[in-house]
This record gives sequence, C-alpha cells and structure tokens, in this order.
Amino acid sequence: MTNLDGLRANLGELWIPDIYQEKVRTKRTRSISMDIPAKENFPDIMHTLLGVELKVGKLRIACPDLATARYLLVFARIGCANIAVPYDITKISAVADDLETAWQRMNLILEDTTVRTRNSALRRIREQIAGIGAGEAMPEFNQNTKQRNR
Repeated sequence: MTNLDGLRANLGELWIPDIYQEKVRTKRTRSISMDIPAKENFPDIMHTLLGVELKVGKLRIACPDLATARYLLVFARIGCANIAVPYDITKISAVADDLETAWQRMNLILEDTTVRTRNSALRRIREQIAGIGAGEAMPEFNQNTKQRNR
C-alpha cells in the first residue's frame, strides 16, 4: 500500500489520531512530555520494585499504573513527545485497548510495505496528533462553591 489516504481509509475508525481526538481530547486531560525522538521507537514496559516504567531507549518514564504505561507505549512507538492523558484513570485502560488494537491493525497493513511508506505513515500520524495538541499540563477545575452565611 503506497497511498497513505488508502491506509487511513482501510483503518477506518482505528485511525490513531481519530481515537486520540474523539476519546481523549474531548475529555478532561493532562499533558505529558516525553523526551523521545520523533521516529519509530521500540519501547518496553518494565515492572520494577518502584512500580511500572516505560523504557524508550535510555529514557525511563515512571507510570502510576500498567494502563497508563500501555497508553504511553503506543505514542512512544510512534514518536509523539507531547500528548494528552485522560485525567480519569478509569478511562485510560479502555483507550489503551483501542490504541493497541489500532497499532496492531496498522502493523498488519504495513507489513508488506517499504520502510519509506511505513515512515511516511508514522510521520503523518505524528503530525496529526501534534496538530490536535496535548492540552494543558493540568486540567482546569471550575467548581464554584457557595459558602453559607452564618
């Protein structure tokens, strides 16, 4: 498959930037910045005595739980340095499942393509995710409380 638009059409609802836009950025999020190269990486999830870490090259990123590590793993593979993470930890696992499924499906489609086509596809995904943005480091909490007059 040499046409990137054909790849996107073939993936349909499993296009990673669409999942990111619809299931992550529409909700309350916080941004994460990873000091990783903008290329395809081969990260690992490590279980240490201090908890779960995502290892990308020599960089280790501490994760609060396995679901967050799985979520970050997909973006680290693509080479996205700045991304949004759902603030509600109960939502991360479901989104991570969708992202991993999309990644695996894309790998199957790109299996018989050239390195150049694969790199072009990953670059397009990276650019679209960067265009969507990572949002604020911490979400706003607009909770108006009324104090009673005594």
